[in-house]
This record gives sequence, structure tokens and C-alpha cells, in this order.
Amino acid sequence: MKVVIDAHGGDLGLKPNIEGALDFLKENPDEIILTGRDSEIREVLRSLGISSLPQRLSIIDAPQIVEMDGEPVEECRKKPNSSLVTAADLVAEKKADAMISAGNSGAIMVAALLKIKRIKGVSRPAIAVPYPTEKGYSLLLDAGANMDSKPWHLVQFAVMGSIYMKNMASIENPKVGILSIGEEECKGNSLVLETIPLLKKAPINFYGPIEGRDLPFGLTDVVVTDGFTGNVALKLSEGLAKFLFKSIKDRIKGKFTYAIGAMLMKKIFYDMKAKTNPDEFGGAPLLGINGVVLVSHGKTSPKAIKNAAKKAAGLASCGYVEKIRKEAEAMKEEEPEAESGASA
Repeated sequence: MKVVIDAHGGDLGLKPNIEGALDFLKENPDEIILTGRDSEIREVLRSLGISSLPQRLSIIDAPQIVEMDGEPVEECRKKPNSSLVTAADLVAEKKADAMISAGNSGAIMVAALLKIKRIKGVSRPAIAVPYPTEKGYSLLLDAGANMDSKPWHLVQFAVMGSIYMKNMASIENPKVGILSIGEEECKGNSLVLETIPLLKKAPINFYGPIEGRDLPFGLTDVVVTDGFTGNVALKLSEGLAKFLFKSIKDRIKGKFTYAIGAMLMKKIFYDMKAKTNPDEFGGAPLLGINGVVLVSHGKTSPKAIKNAAKKAAGLASCGYVEKIRKEAEAMKEEEPEAESGASA
């Protein structure tokens, strides 16, 4: 498999993307393509003690850069030779099997829509984030691709999420929940209330409404919501996890006996931190696009990029896009929508 990485994507510049690519190549037989400014990429490689390109690593020169705070559509249209758009071009032209970017999430979606296109029958793509739970993880979507969604969009998210979990988590009949303010079907905003009857008719295992407090316990395998709510829920959870670990660490430092207890519980703390660390999952797939596209965190680390590349290669090899395509063709699109999206 060939995985293309947007080398300039993310808040932290070239280095974590390049280091992550090199770490991936050490452990996997697949190929990596870096898109970005050739001279700058080679300069970082030299700073890492690498004077010539390693086997299975290539560079495609892309002199333009999509800004993290730029307007997604304008950035992609005005910068056709950017590292992001070039990566999407490679997937569209079948010169790469998957792409990864830690850049502007709205621009990633726009580039994917412009170049790789949507799967026929899918109204809106969705960012599908693995959400760590007591049981492993649930798939939360949408996590920021669409700020405003319609009921039929959430139904398609549910179907695509179910297909993903069947293939990637080996769950035969994934349970699907809709994020709401109560478990009763009569509660929720108009989007939730209008979506529930459609989910009951969809070809999925619909569990019903779930509350935010249910997310960490993995009550359902797939959780659907609009992109605004999903992104808020995700980032609140990430912040809360960091706060709790910092608070525990600060308390441990304050008393010698706490430090002794912490030493005895070191492995437990390590396992918990690893489970809640988004770097372990690497990136979130953009479901509904006619190719494998992963969106990584803006402040991503080399470990996250390595894991994202591993996931991208796995998604490309299992053919989940084709499986979503077949299911989408069987679904009736209630109301066609223009291609659109918004940055998280």
C-alpha cells in the first residue's frame, strides 16, 4: 500500500509528520509519499541524520501551504499546488491508496470533496473518531466535518459507522445510538426528534438515544450526532482527561506516601493514559469520501502519524470504501445537498 502524508499539515510543522513517517517505515512494509516543499523536507531529514531518501519513501514537491486558520474553500481553490491538495490528487489519480493530514480539518474535507469526490448516494462525509471507552472504543461521528446536519445525514452517518465497525472492530451487528439529553425518545432538539424515526427504519441495529455520560462506558458501538455537538463532546473529553491526569500528578508530588502508592500503581496509570491518548488512534477517517482519508489532530505527534499511517494502510487493504459504496447505493437519499463542510 502507498500512503501519502501532507508533510506541512498541523500546528507543529514538518518534523512530527516526517518522524512519524520514518517510524512507520521501520515497522511496516508499505510505502510513504510526503507532499510538501522538497528542499524543506530534505532539510529536516538531514537534521535527523538522514542524507539520502530511505527505501519506500518518496517526496512530491508541493510549494504551497494551506493555512490552519484559512477559509477552507478559498485555501484549496487558490492553492492547487499545496501539500494538502496534492495529497488528495494522488489518491484521486490512484497513485496512492490513502492520505493523511493533520492540517485544517475543513480544508481536508474540501480537498477530498474536490478531488476524490463523495461516494455516490452520500450527502455529507463525516469525521469518525474512535472514542475510548470502558469496553474499548466507540465510533463517534460526526466530529466536526459538518456544523449543521439534517436528519438524513445522521442516518447515513449511522450506516457508514456500522460498516466501519463491522470491518475494523469485527463487530457483527454494531449497536447505534444517537447523542441526546436523555434516554427517552421524546427528549432532544428537533434534529434528534426527527432523526429517531428514520434510524428505526434504517438497516442498522438502532439502540436508541444515549446521553453524554454514557459515552465513556461504550453503551453503543456507534454514536451519531451533528458535527458541532460531536466536536464539543470530543474536545471536552480530551480536556477532562488531561485535567484529571494533571491533578493526580500534582497530588502525588505533594506527599511522599502518595508517591510510594503511585509507584505501585504505575502500570495502571500508564495503561489508563495510553487508552485516553488520541495519539494511539492516530487519525479519524473521513467516511463517505470515495477513498481513504484520515484527519489527524492539529497538534499531532510522530507516534500519532505512525499510527495513522498504519490505520490508513489497513483501511485501504480491507476495502471498506467499496462496502460503504454498495450500501450507499441501496439507500434512498431523502434530500440531495450541495457539497459543503466547515472546519472544526
